[in-house]
Amino acid sequence: MAKWTAFPHAGDYTFDAASLKKNWTRLHQGDCEPLPKDAAVLEAWVLFHNGEFQKAFDAGVKAGGHGLTVANKAASIYANYLETKEKAKLEMFMEVAGRAEAQQADDPKNANAWYWQAYALGRYGQGISVAKALAQGLGTKVKNALEQAIKLQPKHADAHIALAAFHAEVIDKVGSLIGGMTYGAKKDTGLTLFKEAIKLNPGSAIAMVEYANGMVMLEGDKKMKDATKLYEQAATSKPMDAAERLDVEMAKAELED
Repeated sequence: MAKWTAFPHAGDYTFDAASLKKNWTRLHQGDCEPLPKDAAVLEAWVLFHNGEFQKAFDAGVKAGGHGLTVANKAASIYANYLETKEKAKLEMFMEVAGRAEAQQADDPKNANAWYWQAYALGRYGQGISVAKALAQGLGTKVKNALEQAIKLQPKHADAHIALAAFHAEVIDKVGSLIGGMTYGAKKDTGLTLFKEAIKLNPGSAIAMVEYANGMVMLEGDKKMKDATKLYEQAATSKPMDAAERLDVEMAKAELED
């Protein structure tokens, strides 16, 4: 495997097993991942939160079982924020989706097996164009997987965000009539899901960013002021680990554009 691009703020986060356990609930407020019982899986998460994404991926794959969740999260966050080659990025997302689907077969009640499949397919779809992804039937797959994740873990804030973004993007691309009839996408459902996500994880920079984007898609330019306010909030929120830092940096970059 090619060497991954390093996290640009290496050394800023220095969790160990003990400090990670102490901060676990706060760090996993978005994905509701249970604290691992397996020391090898916990170690993979330590690497992830410190921004050692490639090492976290390798350790997660090696540990297997619940370790695949950290492997999928590491690969997804890395591909989304740090991989510069479009082809490599899309391949990584498809690999995550495949691994997560296999994980579902072994552990069907694992909410994050469903979530990471949906996340990876959703990002892949954005990469090839949402219209193309919908034509390939990926939309229905993403929606079903996210609904399953929320059914298994009703407090999964990240799944709420992703499902809300699905409703917003479909309506934005094909309109509310076709979006509703063909894909079950509804404006009200999208807005409700965004609000629910913010309620479940109020400090989440990525929830604020996605809500801002979705709000403009669903309600138009009249919401630009509210959206900017959310971006500003996201940009000034305090990241606790490497992944949150990437979310905050993205919000800052959006404001500068």
